Amino acid sequence: MAFETATQHMDALRARRVSAVELLDQSIERIEAHDGSINAIVVRDFDRARVAAVAADAALSRGDRRPLLGLPMTVKEALNVAGLPTTWGIPESRHPDVGQDAVAIARLKHAGAVIVGKTNVCTQLADWQTFNPVFGTTNNPWDLRRTPGGSSGGSAAALAAGFVALELGSDLGGSLRIPAHCCGVFAHKPTFALVPTRGFVPPGVPVLSVSHEVDLAVLGPLARSATDLSLAMDVIAGPDDAQAVAYRMALPPPRHAELRHYRILVLEQHPLVPTSNAVRTAIHRFAGSLERAGCKLGWNSPLLPDLERSAATFAHLLFSFFGADMPTQDYEDLKAQLMGIPALDRSPQVLALRSLVSSHRDWIGMDRVRLGIEHQWRQLFQAWDVVLCPVSPTTASLHDHSAMDDRRIDIDGCSVPYKAQGAWMSVASVAGLPATTMPIGLCDAGLPVGVQLIGPYLEDRTTIGLAELAEREFGGFVAPPMFGPGAA
Repeated sequence: MAFETATQHMDALRARRVSAVELLDQSIERIEAHDGSINAIVVRDFDRARVAAVAADAALSRGDRRPLLGLPMTVKEALNVAGLPTTWGIPESRHPDVGQDAVAIARLKHAGAVIVGKTNVCTQLADWQTFNPVFGTTNNPWDLRRTPGGSSGGSAAALAAGFVALELGSDLGGSLRIPAHCCGVFAHKPTFALVPTRGFVPPGVPVLSVSHEVDLAVLGPLARSATDLSLAMDVIAGPDDAQAVAYRMALPPPRHAELRHYRILVLEQHPLVPTSNAVRTAIHRFAGSLERAGCKLGWNSPLLPDLERSAATFAHLLFSFFGADMPTQDYEDLKAQLMGIPALDRSPQVLALRSLVSSHRDWIGMDRVRLGIEHQWRQLFQAWDVVLCPVSPTTASLHDHSAMDDRRIDIDGCSVPYKAQGAWMSVASVAGLPATTMPIGLCDAGLPVGVQLIGPYLEDRTTIGLAELAEREFGGFVAPPMFGPGAA
């Protein structure tokens, strides 16, 4: 059962074909057998998980039918779980275990989920690779020399290796989508503020009584099927309220019940970064399958917001958020340094530095630009149901732990700055739109390729619904050969 979906596990649990303890034992056995080479589960909570599994079996025998009752799962290390440490991979953060669950974790537990442990992240969640001085490096189950993506890299690797069937991660600049693409699993970046983020804070930061949503950042599920994304979203979505732990958010239904009725705008090129032949080939193959299934496809639209402007707006908002936490002296030093740089210098590096020390006036101006971009998306989604585009310009890259500003990525012989690969992440993030990532096959090198399905604001069920229909028609997750069924 290691590679069955969470939905299949829940069916088996309710039918009493398997017990929660048996599922947990299988999960622990696989972690102990295989995680030595992957390093995905970096905080293990097996003893308390066994207590929870025993209680789940007792509840199931009484007829309890909570949506996740008895399901083993793991969660991203950056999320607070009562009784476990939260470090964000920061060495100096080795403080006592946190005392309270994040709201999303409390909802998972209330739904009956059995938390097996926490999965690895990159330091401060600030990379598309997963390594840190506290827990080390996480490897990709498809090729241990490669990254599983980041910052939810441990989450995606745990799913791909069959350790658990469901995960909870976070995404600000692609931290759900990039790992799902690199490891060949599904993920959903929800509409902004749809899932409460209270309890998703760096170590030592006070947890307030209600969520104060961090601009651009969201929490969302990863899984091995699109249906499981819906299963998780039904549990974690809804307003942050202490009395609303079992609240079910009433979201609009999918726009269509049949694949052939979807209108899909396909994007394959971004003005700021080339797209590799491996990714473009997979997208064209997938688009052809969608077209043969009856979907209406387009490859350009005058309604599309300017992608370069969207990326610049996203970068300004992102860096201004980072700048708020800079030490005062560093902040003042940077302001002084920028005074000596000509105002006409609009290079990406200088724009990023200016954003770090931007004023509230500057931020308000950029937020108004964002509002304009959001309006353009509303117009576009009157003509199209979903935008399909790359997650990343390349497949999973080899590990590279050098300074991020020094890193380069190779795209079919073209060397580009490492940070350029984030361009596709800004498309959905800057406007707070839902984006479902799904695997669409393997490239010639045998590595997974995923796509983003971006949808209208609050229409999360449309992008997940399209992924469900496409998965049913063309297939989805494939187990990596080193860890799949029958592997040694």
